[in-house]
Amino acid sequence: MVYTLRRDCWNSNKKSQASHYPMLSLPTPPNIPTLETPSDWAEARDWVSRFKQESIPKTLVELSFSRSSGPGGQNVNKVNTKATVRCSANAYWIPLWARNNLLKSPQYVTSTKSLLITSTVYRSQSQNVDDCLSKLHALVLNAASSSIKNETTEETKKRVEGFKRAQKERNRKEKDQRSAVKQHRSGKGKGWDT
Repeated sequence: MVYTLRRDCWNSNKKSQASHYPMLSLPTPPNIPTLETPSDWAEARDWVSRFKQESIPKTLVELSFSRSSGPGGQNVNKVNTKATVRCSANAYWIPLWARNNLLKSPQYVTSTKSLLITSTVYRSQSQNVDDCLSKLHALVLNAASSSIKNETTEETKKRVEGFKRAQKERNRKEKDQRSAVKQHRSGKGKGWDT
């Protein structure tokens, strides 16, 4: 038995969704296919920070329920508590730069080009749905965040410069020491006349 709420997730046309469902609270990601410049990273970081504060509404995914397996007494045999969430990997609210990472995840189903997440953790159907949605949220957030390069702080830059200066000084000392050893071996350092 499959219960489907709205199938917004399958339609990637952002304009039609915004006009039909203005109550959606997920932030729209910037139209950036790959993150290459610092301004791209800044826009992506801004989207990630806004997306972290939101949760994925049930209206953006396809939900289905079935009977769970395992322990649980008669509840397992009577109630459809296993929740399955399916969402298109091309959904408008998933950033373009995150899609390559999502295609590599074990939750990606190639035949339907969708993300499939199930949960049987709880005995309650609604808790399993919430668990699936939180897993989907974490999956998208992780895929979007992994491509972002963070800016280097001034403190880190100073520390790295200090390391570079110290390494140059060590290299110079080693070179001078090696040079002195070679001069000593050739007899120039002993004061002999040749």
